[in-house]
Amino acid sequence: MVPANQVHDFHPPISPNGLYWVAAVPDGGLTMADSGKTLILQLQDVAVVDQPRWPALDAVATPAKMSFKMVWKSTGEPVRYEDGAKHFRFTGTRADCQMEAEIHVPSIGFSWKSDPLETSTCSFAIMGDEVNGRYFDS
Repeated sequence: MVPANQVHDFHPPISPNGLYWVAAVPDGGLTMADSGKTLILQLQDVAVVDQPRWPALDAVATPAKMSFKMVWKSTGEPVRYEDGAKHFRFTGTRADCQMEAEIHVPSIGFSWKSDPLETSTCSFAIMGDEVNGRYFDS
């Protein structure tokens, strides 16, 4: 069901191989610093679509571009989630995370820019290693 107040919904288009909500990260787009305690994901002009009526079947997709920077910093507090029945394990640490983003939809003259990275806060973030599926037991 489409929320009544939804004006925009930005996401990568469905790729030729059928993957949805996935964007390629080019070389240099993901960097690690401070001996693995800080992770930075920074992408420029990622091709996305603005699809305000998503997930409605008649949702029109308008080409757009998104740029963003997301920074995770480990707090050092260990975290482990494991569910053997679902073949899933995550081992890592809690993290603080901040993000800034900018969107442009040229065909309708729309653009939006978030507040700066330094003003961003989050309620929950983790960083670490995940193992799932057939790799769970190896």
